Amino acid sequence: MSDTKLLSLGGVIVATALPYYEDASAPAGLAVDYDKYAEHCRWLVDNGCRGVGPNGSLGEYSSLTDEERRRVARTAIEAVGKDGVVVVGVHGPGSHQAKHWAELAAEDGAHGVLCLPPTMYRANRGEIIAHYEAVASAGLPVMVYNNPIDTKVDLTPGLLAEIAQIDGVVAVKEFSGDVRRVLEIKEKAPGLEVVAGADDVTLEALLMGATGWFAGFPNVFPAESALLYELATTGKLEEARALYEPLVAAFRWDSRTEFVQAIKLGMEQVGRYGGPCRPPRGPLTDEHRAGVTADMARAIDALAQRQAA
Repeated sequence: MSDTKLLSLGGVIVATALPYYEDASAPAGLAVDYDKYAEHCRWLVDNGCRGVGPNGSLGEYSSLTDEERRRVARTAIEAVGKDGVVVVGVHGPGSHQAKHWAELAAEDGAHGVLCLPPTMYRANRGEIIAHYEAVASAGLPVMVYNNPIDTKVDLTPGLLAEIAQIDGVVAVKEFSGDVRRVLEIKEKAPGLEVVAGADDVTLEALLMGATGWFAGFPNVFPAESALLYELATTGKLEEARALYEPLVAAFRWDSRTEFVQAIKLGMEQVGRYGGPCRPPRGPLTDEHRAGVTADMARAIDALAQRQAA
């Protein structure tokens, strides 16, 4: 069992996108490309990110078979090795499923887990606390995930103060979009790390005292994201703003329904493999594709000008 008091889950940890290849025998005709996925995880860490987060929403965990889901986590752990941390998504409809995935993550050598409240049920306060008690019992450090937009359950600062009393709960990924909460969480749960969860309020959250960024667009811009984190957390505000502002239009896609497809398209635009998504996610509409392409083009051009300066 890990000593959950020793491990911080801060820094830039990338919620990894998952590559597929066409295979008629696989679910929806798409098989997971584990080799490409391993290379991608390694590339992220080699470009300055602290670690990776397999089996999150961006990793399409809910579209995977149980066998695929465990193999994805193992692939990330093996690829990163001792050079980074792996925080595995263990989201589940109920505490018994989430606990099961947390136990497997511990068995496979993960450094921590990321966990939503019950995903298919608007749980009450007591049920939410019981859910996280079950997950924490697996022995890995737990980052709870507040995403009231998708789950309809809001882990308010007051509720987080209660959840933070659970041994093993060390951090919260805050995705409400309300940066005012960073300070309120720090006031009400001072021992809980606050991790920026939405790319388009990352700088704001870091300046308010967030210690991590559990991120989507670093799949596209890992080195620049690691630099942004460093600048923001070392007080270099003007430099951080100069880097952040040209990127934020692309980052806004991380908070939209089509965020998985948008980030995969962004990967394609910088020469990485993004590829398709499994259902229920379909291809981008022409309008959305044009929007992502334009926002990404501006970001890429700004970074090129920065490098040339």
